[in-house]
Amino acid sequence: MKKIIVFICIITVLAVSSVCYADTPIKKLGRGIANMGTCILEVPKCISDANTESGPIAAMTFGLLEGVYSSCVRLLVGMYETVTFLVPVPEDYGPILTNPEFFLNEGLF
Repeated sequence: MKKIIVFICIITVLAVSSVCYADTPIKKLGRGIANMGTCILEVPKCISDANTESGPIAAMTFGLLEGVYSSCVRLLVGMYETVTFLVPVPEDYGPILTNPEFFLNEGLF
């Protein structure tokens, strides 16, 4: 029990002491969890975007493939950020995905 309390205290101190950075470990953790939770929404978004830009055939082919790829990327980045939320990599806990950092930043469709 003592080890768990000490571990929680160390994590809290590390998280609070890094507030001087551009982002924080807590934001990195939240970003990772959000990216894992919303990764599947990349598929219908890419299909919709391809349909708007190039029509239904592009939506069924290119849009679907791009959506699956984007979904996998967002899931893997989310897993990485969740596991390494205490490590300041990239520099100052910055986001790996920047377009958008969170899925719904630019609007859903």
